[in-house]
Amino acid sequence: MSTGANTEAAASSSPSPGNKRCAACKNQRRKCGQGCALAPYFPASDPQRYACVQRVFGASNIARMLQNLPVHERARAADTMAVEARRRVQDPVYGCAGVVGHLQGEIRATQCELARTQAQIAVHAAVARAHPAPGPLQQQEEEEEDDDAREPFQGLDAYALVPR
Repeated sequence: MSTGANTEAAASSSPSPGNKRCAACKNQRRKCGQGCALAPYFPASDPQRYACVQRVFGASNIARMLQNLPVHERARAADTMAVEARRRVQDPVYGCAGVVGHLQGEIRATQCELARTQAQIAVHAAVARAHPAPGPLQQQEEEEEDDDAREPFQGLDAYALVPR
């Protein structure tokens, strides 16, 4: 390859300040002007983000939605569109609603588990109140009573063969 071709390739691959296009303009193959409404929200460094949003919402709808919002809300709206579009691509039927439904199911299951645990604690607390656990002094007294009630060990003599 000649050095002139290498220079041309290097010049075309390195973006000059006036030639840098946002992801939206690159996707639509148009020149990106200074007043491009989508450039701050869809930078050239993340072309997949715009491609996903454009596939779900459409290019004209994206621009229209962002232009109808106050400037301070546009970044958040673009982020929200990107998240919703990514979820819709991952799950074409439910999208974000599928994630919300799954999380609500987990919340219900955790609430049921919490209710069961609280019921078990209540049962154990009621049993403990009805039958208080003996203290150390009370346990010693019960052991002494048990010892008195038992017959003393007679050893093997009790089983000794008695002469006939």
